[in-house]
Amino acid sequence: MVNRKATANTGFASGGLTCKIGTLCSETRPNAKPETSEVLSISGFVGHPPATLEKRSPINKSEGIWNNDWEASQELIYRHFISQGQQRQEIQLDFANIVTYFQSRYRGTDTKNWNGYICHEPLLAQPSYFQELTKSGIAWGFFSGATRLSANYILEKRLGLQSPVLIAMEDAPGKPDPTGPFATINILENGSNQKPTVVYVGDTVADMHTVEKAKAVDNSRTWLGVGVLPPHVQETVEGCEAYTQNLIQAGAKIVLNNVQELTIRTISKLEL
Repeated sequence: MVNRKATANTGFASGGLTCKIGTLCSETRPNAKPETSEVLSISGFVGHPPATLEKRSPINKSEGIWNNDWEASQELIYRHFISQGQQRQEIQLDFANIVTYFQSRYRGTDTKNWNGYICHEPLLAQPSYFQELTKSGIAWGFFSGATRLSANYILEKRLGLQSPVLIAMEDAPGKPDPTGPFATINILENGSNQKPTVVYVGDTVADMHTVEKAKAVDNSRTWLGVGVLPPHVQETVEGCEAYTQNLIQAGAKIVLNNVQELTIRTISKLEL
């Protein structure tokens, strides 16, 4: 999210959103000029996969490196066999087969009419939230580790957003490399010479590391990392506290239970 108002402090974008998606300012047209001075970047807060895998596996997103679900699935298989006494170098895995199987479960068995997990993921934001951002002059967009097809399925088909700004897996290196957020911001700013505040929203340690790396590359603007707790960690007080602490230690300025708690008023307070 980018706040472009010279007289007010506001902003937002889940992934570059991501960090976590969107159109520029109050217009849905991709060539619309922004009227405010803040970009919101959102990473991954719109939909969230079932928590079963993460609960049962030794892989935890607090490690800060497992943002590509295909690579995380491969690592999960490695760790399973290692726990059975095998050495990593002895384990022969076919990454292409892992990706194919993952997609068959996530997207489903029908390549034209998807029927997999993605069709039933709980949505963590509503279209009205993005409408309010637009009305407030907030430019918003998404940086996602998912493929463009998968990300757009959630954003356009399920949320009903119209041509949201999206930098997906095919467009930039994975987190914590800040290339994706910068690409998202460039689209949102649409040639503007201003240096608006960027609010990057994400639910992993890697998201917060991405913000810190972006700061190191470009310190001419204000960067605000906002953490959001995944649904599964909110099932226990201990889980919430531990995950919150991890996000804060990684650079989050604030940690919320849901992205929709990131209101204009909240953003204004963060910029003080």
